[in-house]
Amino acid sequence: MDNKKIQDLTEVLQKLNNYGVTEELRKEALDIVSNISPIELSIAEQNLIEKGMNPQDLRHLCDIHMEVLKGELDKIKTKIEPGHVVDTLILEHDKILEFLTELEEINSKIQKINIYESSLEEIESLKNVVDNILDAENHHQREEQVLFAEMEDREITGPTRIMRMEHDDLREKKKFLKKIAEEISQLEFNEFKEKVDETAKYIIFNLRDHIFKENYILYPTAIESITEKDTWKDMKRRCDEIGYCRFTPKE
Repeated sequence: MDNKKIQDLTEVLQKLNNYGVTEELRKEALDIVSNISPIELSIAEQNLIEKGMNPQDLRHLCDIHMEVLKGELDKIKTKIEPGHVVDTLILEHDKILEFLTELEEINSKIQKINIYESSLEEIESLKNVVDNILDAENHHQREEQVLFAEMEDREITGPTRIMRMEHDDLREKKKFLKKIAEEISQLEFNEFKEKVDETAKYIIFNLRDHIFKENYILYPTAIESITEKDTWKDMKRRCDEIGYCRFTPKE
């Protein structure tokens, strides 16, 4: 663990938060992030949260991570077997991202319709895709009760705290979108469109961002920090007990 790198990154994250993403700061952050391990990145984020930074304010790091980590997911997959706890979670993320693209397309169609009677097909599609997104609950439970718990036992608490908070926040938004879709007849059509647009866009942006952080920061940190094969085997057993999603790919 390189404490100097962690200190440097902690400082640049603080600057990003205070001054926004300038070209100079972006280059400085890129340079550090390119040479830092997922665990060091997690510790830097944890340091900032402990100093009182709101976890929400770490979100603009996402773009910088994205540039550095484009090929990283394939590297992670080479370190794990098919059917590994993390492999299943990544495959489920791929499906959830497909549902978000679908939600984006359905919302776009709904926004172009002017009267309720013309939107019946789109409303059915909206209900279906929201059900699929809500069906990810077992995915989140496996993360929280098994993966996050193991990481927290190893005192990696910053990233898991952010992820739990985002699960709670997104869970409420998903339920709200389902409620709007089911109670459309009680709403004025423009009000319905407005609420769908606002909630769908919130879910699409924040859930994509959330999946990115799990894929590129949290999961690599887990693979690096949980090194015992027997632990992973036991985690798989606990995941099996919680259960999977309708859309979980079969091994």
